[in-house]
Amino acid sequence: MAQRRTHYEVLGIARTASATEIKTAYRKAARVTHPDHGGNAEDFGAVTLAYETLIDPAARERYDRSYGTESSYLRGKAPSAGGYGSAGSAGASMRFESNAPRSSASDPTVFVPPLLESPASPLDRAKSIQQIHGAPRKRGIFGAQARLAREARTIQLLSRQLLPALPSTRLVNGLHAPGGGYIDHALLGGYRLAIVHSMLLPKGVYRWDGASLFRDGKHIDPPRIAPTVHQMQALFPELNVTGWTVIHSPDGNLHEPVIDYARGGEPSPTSTSNVVNAVNLVRELKMFLGTGPAPNVVDRSVLSRLLGGMY
Repeated sequence: MAQRRTHYEVLGIARTASATEIKTAYRKAARVTHPDHGGNAEDFGAVTLAYETLIDPAARERYDRSYGTESSYLRGKAPSAGGYGSAGSAGASMRFESNAPRSSASDPTVFVPPLLESPASPLDRAKSIQQIHGAPRKRGIFGAQARLAREARTIQLLSRQLLPALPSTRLVNGLHAPGGGYIDHALLGGYRLAIVHSMLLPKGVYRWDGASLFRDGKHIDPPRIAPTVHQMQALFPELNVTGWTVIHSPDGNLHEPVIDYARGGEPSPTSTSNVVNAVNLVRELKMFLGTGPAPNVVDRSVLSRLLGGMY
């Protein structure tokens, strides 16, 4: 018989734990078990299911009344078909199991928690389904028009060439950065988050070494995106957060400018700061967002927190 662990044991908390304690325990456990951070997919599924059940007061009450059998997670076995959220929440967690087929970005979207309208829902149905949120907004008076045009071009690029291929990805525009400043665009795909900023530079050949951008030997400062990535990673330990700066060409050519990468400067999902042109941004983000452990999942709690950061 498979060894049974209660949701409280999975998160390492007492049965009297408060909602704040549940959230704190979940973030710590998610950081350790997330597949993108070297964890085990099955363990991450157990952690996610435990959190989804215990953070919902009604689901937690049903779980406690069942003496830990309803929606319980069995090691090496899927959650009970009759358990809480078997049509949505548990179904999402089942996708993390190592012995189950790996989900793909083209699979039907799974909402976690399910799309049930109730006072406990972290986000309403309409916003959960909506793929693009927010828009570039004017801030300050210097260079505002150029920035707005650049951000609008990025949104157009992503909405036309990326989002149709990743229907469960959500694009949020115009956020406050946690340490001050702004985030132009955030893309949430499953449990991966891409932070995107942009530049508009003349055509030519540029060189990126992972820290500095050069053209004809002249140093060009790209947006300082790495600190924001680290801050967002701290806020969302359950996610894999990566930063990208896209360089647009004045004439709209997606293949310009050309970027030459020094050794160690190539685009990578493990790097906090990547520099790419438009065509490579689309390609790299499809790989990053579309190949995670659950690219067809929309975590409504995470999306709600991102929307709350819009300015």
